Amino acid sequence: MSRVGKKPIEISDKIKISYTDRVLTVQGEKGTLTRTIHPDVNLNIDDKALTVSIDTMDKKTRSLWGTTRAIIANMVTGVSRGFERALEINGIGYRAELKGNSSIEFNLGYSHSIDFPLPEGISANIEKNVIKLSGIDKDLLGYTASTIRSLRPPEPYKGKGVKYAEEYIQRKAGKTAK
Repeated sequence: MSRVGKKPIEISDKIKISYTDRVLTVQGEKGTLTRTIHPDVNLNIDDKALTVSIDTMDKKTRSLWGTTRAIIANMVTGVSRGFERALEINGIGYRAELKGNSSIEFNLGYSHSIDFPLPEGISANIEKNVIKLSGIDKDLLGYTASTIRSLRPPEPYKGKGVKYAEEYIQRKAGKTAK
């Protein structure tokens, strides 16, 4: 039995949920999210709660049960509050600049600058060396943050690169230290 899958998802009055032909649509203050639900998973929508259930108890279906419930809970949270992710840029001469609302230009120690287009639904705010990404889709936000981090991952000797704000980089001693 899935402990996550059994929990009901609380729905506030400001959120509207519709479920037709295996397509779930969640509307809220911040926007609208749509997702196709797997055929082995069933949704039961009440006035104040949404529950996820399954018919069979095989391994694949049980894993889909908890995953589907978590995805739907993230959709409900996203359209009501939204999500944020912060990235830090460390290094001399490393910087980022917002070009309109559609792209970020990075200078990360390469011989060229990198123009990173922001996906639809993700907005960015840059203050000094901190990039704050925000959006309603948690999957897309995490993917965008990891793609930006992969442009120049932090290195363990001086800590230069792009890292998550809460990430800790374990430092190594150089070859002169014993």
